[in-house]
Amino acid sequence: MSAALKYTLGRIGLFVAVLAGLWLIDMNVFLKLMLALVFSAALSFFLLRGWRDEMAGEIAEAAERRRTEKERLRSALAGEDQPTPTPNPTPDPPTTPDPPTQAPDSQR
Repeated sequence: MSAALKYTLGRIGLFVAVLAGLWLIDMNVFLKLMLALVFSAALSFFLLRGWRDEMAGEIAEAAERRRTEKERLRSALAGEDQPTPTPNPTPDPPTTPDPPTQAPDSQR
């Protein structure tokens, strides 16, 4: 499961838990929702720190991959990624042409 999904489900779970706790108190429904939102946000700051850091790491890695791929594509479009010929460390021996073959006497 991705870290973003875990963190999102954790935030929703905290919100529902806090809202369930506030549901027992007699007050306006809108006020209950706002208090549940504020309290769950504060709790998630402390309780879900590990998942939040994991999600931030995944996002940073994805951004770096996109940046690297973008730079590679830009250089390819600019013609900068032409492979440079590497010098051959051991030169090939000079080739001598094959001696001409003579046709058989019957074809002369």
